[in-house]
Amino acid sequence: MKRTIINFSVMLLLVVTLFHGCVPSKPAEEEKVIPADRLIKKLEANRRKIKTFRGTGVINVNASAMSAKANFEVELKKPDSVKISIYGPFGIDLAHALLTKNSFVFYDVMNNQVYKGRSRKGLIEKIFKVDISFDDLMDALTGAVNLTDKLREEPDKYKIGDNEFELGYVDSLSNKESIYKVNADNLAITDFSIFQPTQTLVFNGNYKDFKVFDEVPIPYKIDIKYLKNDQSMNIEYRSIQVNKLIDDMKVTIPDDANVNEW
Repeated sequence: MKRTIINFSVMLLLVVTLFHGCVPSKPAEEEKVIPADRLIKKLEANRRKIKTFRGTGVINVNASAMSAKANFEVELKKPDSVKISIYGPFGIDLAHALLTKNSFVFYDVMNNQVYKGRSRKGLIEKIFKVDISFDDLMDALTGAVNLTDKLREEPDKYKIGDNEFELGYVDSLSNKESIYKVNADNLAITDFSIFQPTQTLVFNGNYKDFKVFDEVPIPYKIDIKYLKNDQSMNIEYRSIQVNKLIDDMKVTIPDDANVNEW
């Protein structure tokens, strides 16, 4: 009797194993299908995981007022502090800027001039020659796209292509359309575009060469164009650190520097 029970158990195990072996596996394409609302929540959750950021590389700014390319270092603490240092050949200090939502300090090392005051609209354009808000600058430096206002909004378009998701949102009040392209494998936003009437492209952000930090894909190459203002910013990072301790950020100013209040 005991042997009969054991044999029955073995047969049952074999039947179950064979049954599961005969069930067709789920196609890879089907596994990549994600509802739009869940995709947006995941993308925004990834952006918010980045608390601190440090990167070194090359920044290239093109605008009517200035075109310049330089080595730079950025240190960033969310939600309200960014320090950017610009270096010339052989690591020569050119400028250091510390920006917060309330105040700023900009030190022009070559001319030994310090500019400081309260943060206000248009400040970043005066310093970096690109018309961008403080929050957008933080996202731009980390290759992120803020999707907070899309969390409770269904996309007007949602396409699932070969290894890519595409979401489109139409804002009737501002008369513009936003398009987001997302890599299906790592959920990295690879392209972000804004169109205005007659499908005129006014903004484009392109992101490449991703590496995953704390389960978040971060691009090493960032290309941002403000076509309406004929301004662009290109970043190529050599090194990146994410969510590491950053000591108090400050700009060291020599005693003989000339301080100007803005």
